[in-house]
Amino acid sequence: MITFGTARIVRAQVFSVKERAFVERARAVGAGDYHIVIKHIFPNVFPLMFANAILTIAISILSESTLSFIGLGPHSSEVVTWGSILENADNAFAIQRGLYWWVAVPGLCIVGVVLSFTFIGNALDEVFNPRLRRR
Repeated sequence: MITFGTARIVRAQVFSVKERAFVERARAVGAGDYHIVIKHIFPNVFPLMFANAILTIAISILSESTLSFIGLGPHSSEVVTWGSILENADNAFAIQRGLYWWVAVPGLCIVGVVLSFTFIGNALDEVFNPRLRRR
């Protein structure tokens, strides 16, 4: 899901890239608009869009877990979320009864998934970002 903030950032980046010297050189050589967009502008804007998408996924997971924990998540008996598991553990006084794994397992799963998305995003950013590529 692209937000207005993301659209503004991407728009500003496109305006910045289109004024750079390599785009002007491509125009001077006779490259068309389609070629410039595909070969020069998109590769420089894509890492920004990709990084924002990865952060949005991580924030969505944390938001859903938080909303489910406070009771504002899906109320269907068929849907089990990590936030609802944590809410059930809290309602059952799991920590006070010494049942730490009721809280630790879903908590570690949330942290693991969010960290994995972040690490995958960083790794793919190094692959896709032309500024980070090593020659």
